[in-house]
Amino acid sequence: MIPIFQLERPKHTEHQRLGDIVSGVFTPVLAKHSKSFWLIDCVSVGVERMQRNFEPMREQADAWQRSELMDVTAKVVIYEALVEGRLEAPKHLARTVHDLYFEPKYEEFRPRTIWSLANAFTSAFKELDPIPQFKSSARLGEFLEARFSRSF
Repeated sequence: MIPIFQLERPKHTEHQRLGDIVSGVFTPVLAKHSKSFWLIDCVSVGVERMQRNFEPMREQADAWQRSELMDVTAKVVIYEALVEGRLEAPKHLARTVHDLYFEPKYEEFRPRTIWSLANAFTSAFKELDPIPQFKSSARLGEFLEARFSRSF
């Protein structure tokens, strides 16, 4: 097989571990015979696959924007995530997430919803270095989905 597209990565760096965090981050395109390989067709298929995921993500965002939270629920989720360590993120961000949720910087995040809570987490993660920020952000959606799929 001939690698058609390959990203250069130094060995044993943060870039290499990025592929270990989220499967599919780096997937080379291989073709047995490059003569019959059409890059435009390959890219078209890749774009179409990504677009299939847009609608479910938009539906999730809409649902989170409609899902009101009681203040105590938001506090419990922040506590579970950061103090109890159920979300891999630094504990010292608990106060920042709390402040960003209960005193948001932007009007659109004033409603007490799962969407606003997710925004508070992701805004707090911006204080982190890039790799820890990516790791924490990547795990946030899964944590919130699991947390809000069960009863309080």
